[in-house]
Amino acid sequence: MTIRFPIITALFLAATCFALIPPVDNGAVNDDKMNADWPVYGGNNAGNRYSALTQINKDNVKNLQPAWTFDTGENNIPGERGMDMQCQPIVIDGIMYGTTPKLKVFAIEAATGKELWKFDPFEGKRPRYHPMRGVVYWSEGSDKRILFTAGPSLFAVNAETGKPVESFGKNGEVDFHDGLGDRQTYGYDPYQFNIRNTTPGVIYKNLLITGSSVSEGGDALPGHIRAFDVRTGKVAWVFRTIPLPGEYGYETWSKDSYKRLGGANCWAGMVVDEGRGMVFMGTGSPSVDFYGAARKGSNLFANCVIALNAQTGKRVWHFQTVHHDLWDRDIPCPPNLIRVKRNGKMVDAVAQATKDGYIFLLDRETGKPLFPVKEVPSPRATALPGDEPWPTQPVPVKPAPFANQALTEADITTRSPEAHAYVLDRFQNSNKGPKNQPPDLLGGLLYGIGGGAEWGGTAADPAGVVYVNGNNMLWWLKMRDAKQVQGGGKGQALSKGQVLFNTHCTACHATDTQRAAASAATQAYPVLKDIGQRMDRSQIAALLETGRGRMPSFQHITKEDRAAMIDFLLKVENKPGANDIHAQTNAIAASGSKDFPYLAPYVNNGNVQFRDQDNYPAIKPPWGTLNAIDMNTGEYLWKVTLGEYPDLSRQGIPPTGTENHGGPLVTAGGLLFIAATYDEKLRAFDTKTGQIVWEYQLPAGGFATPITYMVNGKQYIAIAAGGTRYGLKPGGNYIAFALPFFR
Repeated sequence: MTIRFPIITALFLAATCFALIPPVDNGAVNDDKMNADWPVYGGNNAGNRYSALTQINKDNVKNLQPAWTFDTGENNIPGERGMDMQCQPIVIDGIMYGTTPKLKVFAIEAATGKELWKFDPFEGKRPRYHPMRGVVYWSEGSDKRILFTAGPSLFAVNAETGKPVESFGKNGEVDFHDGLGDRQTYGYDPYQFNIRNTTPGVIYKNLLITGSSVSEGGDALPGHIRAFDVRTGKVAWVFRTIPLPGEYGYETWSKDSYKRLGGANCWAGMVVDEGRGMVFMGTGSPSVDFYGAARKGSNLFANCVIALNAQTGKRVWHFQTVHHDLWDRDIPCPPNLIRVKRNGKMVDAVAQATKDGYIFLLDRETGKPLFPVKEVPSPRATALPGDEPWPTQPVPVKPAPFANQALTEADITTRSPEAHAYVLDRFQNSNKGPKNQPPDLLGGLLYGIGGGAEWGGTAADPAGVVYVNGNNMLWWLKMRDAKQVQGGGKGQALSKGQVLFNTHCTACHATDTQRAAASAATQAYPVLKDIGQRMDRSQIAALLETGRGRMPSFQHITKEDRAAMIDFLLKVENKPGANDIHAQTNAIAASGSKDFPYLAPYVNNGNVQFRDQDNYPAIKPPWGTLNAIDMNTGEYLWKVTLGEYPDLSRQGIPPTGTENHGGPLVTAGGLLFIAATYDEKLRAFDTKTGQIVWEYQLPAGGFATPITYMVNGKQYIAIAAGGTRYGLKPGGNYIAFALPFFR
C-alpha cells in the first residue's frame, strides 16, 4: 500500500531526512547527500559493513517496504536445488553489480532493479558452480571494469557494457592458477588441480589482491596470496602462505611439507588500509584438516591474521590464531579495521572473529594484541600415530567468547526426553575432554568446525562497537584408518575408486554406516551412504563435472578417474588383491608426483553436524546469537538470540536461535540488518538494545549480507534471497526495501 501525504508535509519530511544525513565516510564513489554507493565487498575498504545513512532509522523502520525485486531467472526451478546465492552486491553511481546462482554477473539500476546487462563466464564452456560472494570494481577515467572469478578463471568485463576487456589476459580471462608455482618447484603441475575463489579480492591502486578457495583434502593446492595487474591480468606479486626452503616460516613445517600439502588459503576475504599501504587477511587451516603428521610444527602462515605491504606483497606482521590446526578452524571472515581507545589514546586496530568464537584485537601497525592473549596448554595424549599436536593454543583474555567452547553433560538438549536420551548416548560413547583434544579413532563431540563466526563477517560502528552473529552447533568427529573405509580391511589394498575418494572427498563426505547412524537427516555435506538410491550414474557424473553449492567441480581429474569414483560410490567396482598396488599408483593423476596428492593414512568421517533424531541441534539453546561488543573495553553491550524454528514457536517454545550464515549491516540510523537464519527472515535490530524493530519474510533464505545505499535522495536496503541452505527451498531474487513515502 502506498501512503500519501500532503505535498508540503512530504517535502518537509524529505528535507528533514536529507539534513540529518552526515557525510558518508565509507569509501563511496558517490558521497553527496543525494547519492551514496556501496562500492566494495564489506561496504568500505575497512570491511566495516557500516553506513552513515540515516534516512531509514529506528523510528521509521516499521514502515520499510519492498521497493523492487530483480529475478535472476535461476535456481527457482524444481530439480536445480543447491546453487545457493551468497552474493553481497556493490553499487557504483546508481548501478548495482552482482552475481546469479549460476555465476553470471549482472548490472541493474539500483533504484528500479531494471537489468542493464548480464555476462555468462561459462558461455560455450562446461560450467563449474560454486559460491560467489561478490565482485570488484575498478576505474581509471573512462575505463571501468568489473573483476571476478568463476571456476579456475579470473575475468574482467566492461562495467558499462558487460563485454570482456580484451586487453586483460586473453580476451578478458586469466588462468587463476597463475602465480602458484610450477612442476619444477613442487614436483607436480598446479594447473591440473582445483582452484576457485568464493570471496572477492580488494583493489589497491592498480592491483587486484586476492586469496583463493582450494580443496581441504590431499589434493589441496597452496593458498598463496597474489596480486594481479588490473590492466593486464599479469601476476604482480606472490606471498607464499606455505613457505619454500629459505623463506621465513619454512622451519615451522616438516622438511618437504610444501611438496605434499596445500591450504593455508585466504578464502574469506581481505581489507585494505590505503593510507598505510597495507592489506590485511586471515588464512585457513593447512591440509589435511584433521591429521598433521606430514606438517609437524606450528605451520605458518596457516590460521593467521596477516598484514602485507599492498604494493609489494612483503610481510609486515602476522599473528597465528591456531597452531598446527587439527580442527579445521579456518579464519572464516575478513578482518575489520576499527579505532579503539587505549590508555586515553585512539589506536588503529584490527578485529578478527574466529570459528571458535573468539575476537582477537590487534594493533594495526605491529600485530601485537591489544588485550592479553594467553597460551593455554592443550592435551596431546590421544594424538594419532605420527602426529605432534602443538602444546598450547592462544586464547584472548577479552572479550569473552561469543560461542560455546566445551561440551558438558549439562549442555545436552532437554527439548524432549527422547532427544535428551538420543544425544546422551552419543555423549557417553565419545571422548570427553578439553576443547583442543586431538582428533582420534574413538570420536568426540566438539564446537567450531562450522562457526562461531562464519563468512558473513562482522560489522563495526565508528565508536568501536563490533557486531557479530554466532553459531553454537555441535559436530561429531571420528578418525578412521584410510584402508578400512567402506569395507576395506587391514592388509587389503584399496581400490582405485576408494583411493580417489579418500584423496578428494573424505574431508567433507563419508559413505560408512557409522556416520549415517551418528547423524541426522540434514548435514552440512550429504551422507553418501546408499547414494545410488537417490541419484543415478549420469546425475552423479554431472554433479562431479559442474560442482554445486559448496562442492567444487572435479573437471580437473580425468573422466576415467571420475568414473572410478562413481563405481566406488555405487559399489560396483572390483577390489584388487592385497599385493596389488597398481590401483593406488594409478589413482594419482599424471600431473601429480610421488608426494602429491597426499594420501593420508587416517581420514575423518566427513563433516558431520550432530543433531537429535528430529534434526534439531543437540544442545540447549541458544543455537544462534547476535552480539554487540564494545572493543574499547572488551565488554558485551548485549547478546540476543538470532532466528527461530517456526515449528517450535508454534509449540509455544521461545525463540531458540538457529544456525546462521550471512552477516550484519549497521547504519547510523541506529539499526542492524541481518537475515542469515533458518526461518528465512530479514530482521532489523536496535543497535542500542538488541531488540527486533522490523522483520520481513523473504521468498527464500537470505544467506548473504545485506547492503544499503542511496540513489536520488532515497535510501535502500538490499539483499540476495538465494535459499538452499539447511534443506530449504532455492531462490534467485535480489530484493530492495525503502520507505514508502519516498516513492
